Amino acid sequence: MQERMAILEGGRVHAAGIGRLADQLIHVEAKDAKSALWAMEEGLRCSALSGVVGEIWGDPQALDFTATRRLAVAAERMGVSCWLVRPGGHAGLSGARERWRLASAPSAVHPFDPKAPGSPRWAAELFRSRRRAPASWVVGHDPADLLAVAAEPGDRALGESQRRTG
Repeated sequence: MQERMAILEGGRVHAAGIGRLADQLIHVEAKDAKSALWAMEEGLRCSALSGVVGEIWGDPQALDFTATRRLAVAAERMGVSCWLVRPGGHAGLSGARERWRLASAPSAVHPFDPKAPGSPRWAAELFRSRRRAPASWVVGHDPADLLAVAAEPGDRALGESQRRTG
């Protein structure tokens, strides 16, 4: 799910870059932040989805504490993972259970040429969480660099209940 301004500033999702999950992607383009938040909340109410990813540019008025709290509650209630990506946004009040900052990091060493760039890496900082202590990592595509933040996507039949308990 992408808001129009996020598409204009950062481009559309490139399905081939998602790899094996590309054929399972449902892309929604919303005209503004309010519509994007509505679409995310509706997606979270569908237990057949493995997750909902929304991209909203900057700090729109519609993205307030109440909106983020509604997303967090809907995600917990239905057991569907939710990620809200906010390029160009600033940290503010949020109902999110975890808050992260992501930035580019120096690439890994190239296995055949130390002067060439290797696999891409990112700096990930968990700066607020109700379950874990704040920490920082450098993550990338290599198995040693992977950071497990969510379970693997599941294959759910439409209408099959996947509610989490406890």
